[in-house]
Amino acid sequence: MRAMVLKTPTGASGLELLDVADPVPGPGEVLVRMRAASLNFRDSLIVKGGYRSQQKQENLIPLSDGAGKVAGVGEGVSGVQIGERVIALFCQDWIAGEPDQQTIESHFGRDRDGMLCELKLFKPHQLVKTPDCLSDVEAAALPCAALTAWSAIVAEGHTKPGDLVLTQGTGGVSLFALQFARMAGAKVIVTSSSDEKLERVKEMGADEVINYRSDENWGKTALALSGGRGIDNVVELGGTETLKQSLISVRPGGTLSMIGVLSGATFGNALLPFVVSRKVRMQGVTVGSREHMIDMLRAMETHDIKPVIDKTFEFENAADAFRYLETGAHFGKVCISI
Repeated sequence: MRAMVLKTPTGASGLELLDVADPVPGPGEVLVRMRAASLNFRDSLIVKGGYRSQQKQENLIPLSDGAGKVAGVGEGVSGVQIGERVIALFCQDWIAGEPDQQTIESHFGRDRDGMLCELKLFKPHQLVKTPDCLSDVEAAALPCAALTAWSAIVAEGHTKPGDLVLTQGTGGVSLFALQFARMAGAKVIVTSSSDEKLERVKEMGADEVINYRSDENWGKTALALSGGRGIDNVVELGGTETLKQSLISVRPGGTLSMIGVLSGATFGNALLPFVVSRKVRMQGVTVGSREHMIDMLRAMETHDIKPVIDKTFEFENAADAFRYLETGAHFGKVCISI
């Protein structure tokens, strides 16, 4: 088979298309012919060695998110049929309930090989069936970004009709959060630095938009848009540079769904009074379980929700997909057809 291999973590230029031995399913294993994969922010960090000792340093097949078709099953496998279309889970072994240290770290494409190859072995519990309403590319866009948004809005956020949700930017997680919040009956504010992208999210159903580039005090603006009540759930993707404004905007007793660190991973003690004195709940969100994935897919099928795909690259041009993601020009998910 062919595989896109990161020889050393030196960026997209370190990727090479190689011929490697075809995997063969052993007892309890499922062989999947991969059809598509998608990129997340973490993948840009990985190809540059951003996870240091936590990632494989040589000959890594990257990407955590992928979908394909079952090509073979090993002895003792049940519940999975040859020819079925399937999606691989982000957290391989997180089945249900709260995660432990092992299950929350069971990722593809970081310390173990990922999806950017033609054939891959899985355990049956690491796969879920692809709904008929989704293409392989659309299915590949879901494991990390969509499930993270689902957890922030539904599984952990418990969003109700009439709630007010704010989500930052127009990448995969943010657009999924917009879709799920609208599904739940909430009103949604979206921030972005691009007026063009803000017009697009308004077309998707955003109730209010804020350009954070021209409005540095967007937290106060969001608070005003709420009628002074505050935001029920802020999907916090920025980190260091956005946290203060998020805390200004959130209502007393509201939630900050802590997901991303796009602008930095630290914050000063000066912000703690915002949290303590106003009973703000800061909820860390790390993707979700297999059970959450199945619930999400059922909801997407019922409500006809499809991921927003910005651009799909051919397998041979995977390095260009990484370079494109880093420009920040994307609106939605960047995918690769295998």
